[in-house]
Amino acid sequence: MKIRFGVDSFIWSEVFGEKDLWIIPKAEELGFETIDLAIAHPFTFPTEKVKAELAKTNLEIVTTTTLNADNNLISDDEKIRRNGIESLKKLVDINLALGSNILGGVNYAGWGCLSGKPKTELEWKHSVEAMREVAEYALKKHPKLKICVEPVNRFETHFINTAEEGVRYCKDVGTGNMAVHLDCFHMIREETSYTKAVETCGKEYLGYVHVCENNRGIPGTGLVPFKEFFIALKKVGYEGPCVIESFDPSFEELNANCAIWRKFADTGEDLAVQGLANLKKIASEIE
Repeated sequence: MKIRFGVDSFIWSEVFGEKDLWIIPKAEELGFETIDLAIAHPFTFPTEKVKAELAKTNLEIVTTTTLNADNNLISDDEKIRRNGIESLKKLVDINLALGSNILGGVNYAGWGCLSGKPKTELEWKHSVEAMREVAEYALKKHPKLKICVEPVNRFETHFINTAEEGVRYCKDVGTGNMAVHLDCFHMIREETSYTKAVETCGKEYLGYVHVCENNRGIPGTGLVPFKEFFIALKKVGYEGPCVIESFDPSFEELNANCAIWRKFADTGEDLAVQGLANLKKIASEIE
């Protein structure tokens, strides 16, 4: 298995927009094969201009998103859930236009919208039913798309924290185009084993991977057992990209949720470049 390494637009920009189009050729120039565009605001996303920039490269494109308090799929307010459904349908359209076959991220509940209690059966019902509408829309409009739900740590959601919960969610939606988006940063807090988490998803339900260090620093310099993780990915036959994601302390909204209070490299780009070199070396030992 030759791993395709990618980079997230969060390395450079908190809210990707027209001003950030230069990120696309820069990602390829730095040696990445995949770019993950984090789309927080789908209705103002410059889809056609992004498509034109992508056409000048050989990059694979994937997207991620996060929902918020205004479009939270687990809200008791039907109007808020409807906002989430419409946002996700718009993201399906964007992915189709860009040629992206992966939509990952916290797309099942409002990111950072914690209730202070364990999730309820009603919250689960609300989210599953809303996501089913989106997934059925995707089957008609973009049948190659996998909607990948990202389990994140307990401080960012009370809804899906583990691979096991992610797989259960995909099965409950039941449309066949759902998968799990594993992120090494969150896994070190919520899983008991990297290998077991990957095996829990298996080839059928492992749709996307973020290769982040345990402190969101330079991948390969911390506690994440990347060699074990890559071996597990190889064993289950994962064929998708492995994407580096981190954030700059100068960000505002994101850093409140992610608690990024110090720099781990001179710039986000430096973090990504050093991380790419480290991860390529680790991957070469098992290929």
